[in-house]
Amino acid sequence: MPLDIDKIFTYHPPKNDQPERYIAIRDKAKELAELVNLVCPESREKSVALTNIQQAVMWANASIAINE
Repeated sequence: MPLDIDKIFTYHPPKNDQPERYIAIRDKAKELAELVNLVCPESREKSVALTNIQQAVMWANASIAINE
């Protein structure tokens, strides 16, 4: 499947219910991040876990923005 470079690297203004979906994803990710922050000791692994939660939100939101 060839990449659609224009589609990937174009601003996609929110439409329809997208803003609500972005918020739902961020809210759940924040809940998980708060739990990780609470129960995990300060460490490289905790930092990586929090970074990956942040990346998951970014990619999930990108999926919504780019593919609709």
